[in-house]
Amino acid sequence: MPQDDARAPGEVRTYVIRNTNMSPQRREAYRRLCPIFCIPYEPPGRDVRAVFEQPEAPLILEIGFGMGYATVELAERNPGVNYLGVEVHKPGVARVLRQIEKREISNLRLVHHDAVEVIRDMIADETFDGCHIFFPDPWPKKRHQKRRLVQPGFPPFLARVLRPGAYVYLVTDWEEYAHQMLEVFEAAAEFENRHEGFAPRQEWRPRTPFEEKGLAKDHQIHELYFTKKVPVV
Repeated sequence: MPQDDARAPGEVRTYVIRNTNMSPQRREAYRRLCPIFCIPYEPPGRDVRAVFEQPEAPLILEIGFGMGYATVELAERNPGVNYLGVEVHKPGVARVLRQIEKREISNLRLVHHDAVEVIRDMIADETFDGCHIFFPDPWPKKRHQKRRLVQPGFPPFLARVLRPGAYVYLVTDWEEYAHQMLEVFEAAAEFENRHEGFAPRQEWRPRTPFEEKGLAKDHQIHELYFTKKVPVV
């Protein structure tokens, strides 16, 4: 699929704020827990590693965690790894906040804001050891595809905040978008594909209710696994 759209990330919104109705329990959780477990959007930002109990541990960024099923499970399974989840959907943020408190998870923090603006304005160079982008909005209508997160300008934009050797793990059940993502990342000078084309399923990635719905509709899950190139000395 030809890619002639090289807009800088942030020029077009990659999301819309959909239904934000929340139960009283989630509203209360958001009000009470966000000041504790959320990092405020504050340009020019701060050292996000410093907010964790183990600031020297590997730090993984998750862009658009939705309701956070995989986010919470990965953080709970891997206490020696820190996770920063960025999401605009308030009910999803509230759900994860409740899970952080309930499960006593100390290695997960959230930013309730647009991930593009967070990366652009808050994050220092070479901060993250990995990035998860699981089931980003495919914007299937052609007139809306300019809103897709993964466009030709996105890999270099993301590469700035990744350490050399850091991985980017993308998953989608939308075939046409999967091929676009593959083409975009394979064309990016900053990254190399760790597989020939699409990657096999990474067994450590939890399956989510959203993924199960896609499988029930006979959608094929496509996975991509790239790493940021290490400079040759």
